[in-house]
Amino acid sequence: MGVSYNKLWKLLIDKGISKSDLRKKIELAPNTLTKLNKNEEVALTVLERICKELKVDFGDIIEYIEDNN
Repeated sequence: MGVSYNKLWKLLIDKGISKSDLRKKIELAPNTLTKLNKNEEVALTVLERICKELKVDFGDIIEYIEDNN
């Protein structure tokens, strides 16, 4: 797997922000949101924009999951 954005989704729920609202606030392309939903890699600049909007650090939105293959 590599990365997990489960922390991001939990944080959005805790803050009462929908994925769609976040996407609009930071002008995120729909396909990038799809990548996040599938736990795929996205550009570091995207993660920076998310962190800036939510006022958090990278570790608050993403976690490394070791691939056991």
